[in-house]
Amino acid sequence: MNRTHGILKAALILIMSATAAWSQPSSAQREPTSVQTYHLKNTTQMQDGNEIFEALRNTLTPQAKITFIRSQNAFLIEATPDQLALAEKILNELDPRRNTYRLTYTIIDRDSTKRIGEQHYSMIVVAGQRTLMKQGSRVPIMVSDNKNPASSTVTYIDVGMNFEATLTEAEGGASLRTRVERSSTAEEKSAVAPQDPIVRQSLVEGTSFLTLGKPLTIGSLDVPDSTRHLDIEVTIESFAPDAQKKPVKP
Repeated sequence: MNRTHGILKAALILIMSATAAWSQPSSAQREPTSVQTYHLKNTTQMQDGNEIFEALRNTLTPQAKITFIRSQNAFLIEATPDQLALAEKILNELDPRRNTYRLTYTIIDRDSTKRIGEQHYSMIVVAGQRTLMKQGSRVPIMVSDNKNPASSTVTYIDVGMNFEATLTEAEGGASLRTRVERSSTAEEKSAVAPQDPIVRQSLVEGTSFLTLGKPLTIGSLDVPDSTRHLDIEVTIESFAPDAQKKPVKP
């Protein structure tokens, strides 16, 4: 009886082992894989590329091998044909073509309510990307060595207008996250280092919704020691780089 029980137990183990082996495909039965390279065409920020990498890792099967080549802004993926097709679909959705816009900042100089002048600053921005623009002068400053007061070096600071903009497209316009900084040198001298100028700075920073073609006032800066102030307006327009190219005459 014990012998019969032992034989039945051994037979049951063999059957279970065979069933497990049949349920797991062998290397010959597995679907073949191939390697494909996908270049990001519209994504340039490293953080955005890392987020796409995470999306691919979380969506594709664990068997898929994904390598993000940051220097080439490309993905190297080894997977089955259906997984490669899914990866391509994900990349097309997460790396769409980004529209280009022209942002025009208008600095309006007012004395009380009277408009006495204005300046325009334009920059071309790509939706989803951070853009910087600077215009001004470099002012020299003497830097002394505490250990050797007789020794000093010259360094420079930038004064003028600084603009920073990031656009996010939305229905009917775009959301603008911007920073506008104005700096200038004052007439009075520093009491600490008379040879160095005093630098005055004013800053406007925030997020606003812009409608195409309609100017929006995003802030105002007071001009020290006067009744003047500077209003800052922003206008957004669609920009097509190809339209700026003049046709070549035959």
